[in-house]
Amino acid sequence: MIDSPEVSRLKQEACDRIDAVASTLVQISHEIHSHPEQNFEEYFAAELMTRSANELGLAVEKGTYGCDTSFSADIGSGPTVCIMSEYDALPEIGHGCGHNVIAAAGLGAAIGLTSVATASGGRLRYLGTPAEEGGGGKITMAQHGALQGVDIAMMVHSADADLTTIDAIALQQLLMEYTGEESHAAAAPHKGRNALDAAVLGYMAVGMLRQHMLPTERVHGVFRRGGDKPNIVPHDAATEWYVRSDTMDTLNALKPRVLAALESGAHACGCTSTHTWVGTPYADMVTNSALAASYVANAFTLGRTVGDPRTVGHRVVGSTDMGNVSHLVPSIHPMIASAPVGSSIHTKEFARHSVSALADQAIIDGAKAMAMTAIDFWTSPERQRAVAEEFTKTNASKDVL
Repeated sequence: MIDSPEVSRLKQEACDRIDAVASTLVQISHEIHSHPEQNFEEYFAAELMTRSANELGLAVEKGTYGCDTSFSADIGSGPTVCIMSEYDALPEIGHGCGHNVIAAAGLGAAIGLTSVATASGGRLRYLGTPAEEGGGGKITMAQHGALQGVDIAMMVHSADADLTTIDAIALQQLLMEYTGEESHAAAAPHKGRNALDAAVLGYMAVGMLRQHMLPTERVHGVFRRGGDKPNIVPHDAATEWYVRSDTMDTLNALKPRVLAALESGAHACGCTSTHTWVGTPYADMVTNSALAASYVANAFTLGRTVGDPRTVGHRVVGSTDMGNVSHLVPSIHPMIASAPVGSSIHTKEFARHSVSALADQAIIDGAKAMAMTAIDFWTSPERQRAVAEEFTKTNASKDVL
């Protein structure tokens, strides 16, 4: 579709505004990168983002929709586009998922759209969403009304390629606690009941389960506690797990099988176990193809060819609370190349690339592509109908909050 002169003018105005603040956006990305903060602890990033947004002419309020380290802004009136920024980091690795790039790109898009929202006949909601790496900030914010009145939502995510979407599968975190009997491991081992052994056997049972799961399913865990000294039979042990499957339905079928495997270790060792399914599950991502097509076309004007993972053979598999958002409103979560091909997210290598020239360019291009996609939506009732109709057909009712 060829843009009308008025739509072209609005897009150019938004892109010019993003170019005008490009150096500031890159600086923000680098500062967040140098101050990595984990789930719901993103005080530096939230302060930096809100202060910067206000200085750039976007009135942002911190600590909204149920999260201390969130922020939000609303501009204009009409069909509502929600742009999201993430900014939490990983333990040890830091910004190995490139959330510093995501944060700055979202801010850039919001700044660009602030200048044209009224002229485009639309409303912008800009959200800073904490704790994507665990904790589900978007879920908490949605529970507190962050998506009320929102017609579409979008963000871009760092990757090693330009793709229409992440292959986001459903996920829930599981905590296992094992309790046994302590005893002297040499003097009276027969009096002990080894909680570490129970945890190890449970871990091994999950390994046996893997050969009978769907090829697309993932279960991975780590040991959190396992005893204090070798000469004391461990009376207490704990493991933490991520259980993932294609959809919420298949996740719900897999969860009791994983739990049974983990509990079997306790039965075998004469111990007891307790478990906690943590929070609301992360849902699978449902990409709105009508909205994605607009993003692809706009990214192409910036020199980026955005591929469909199903056809180009390049996938980035993970889980995100943006999946829950996609079940509530029409959404896209395109991946934007900010690292060389073959660079895996959640690695120290990817963290290094997240402040490279490639990542800095991804900030600007991601901001522009999202801004232009929002303008397409605001200015086209036909596109609004197409997006809404597709959402109605593809999104079955699910409890994602």
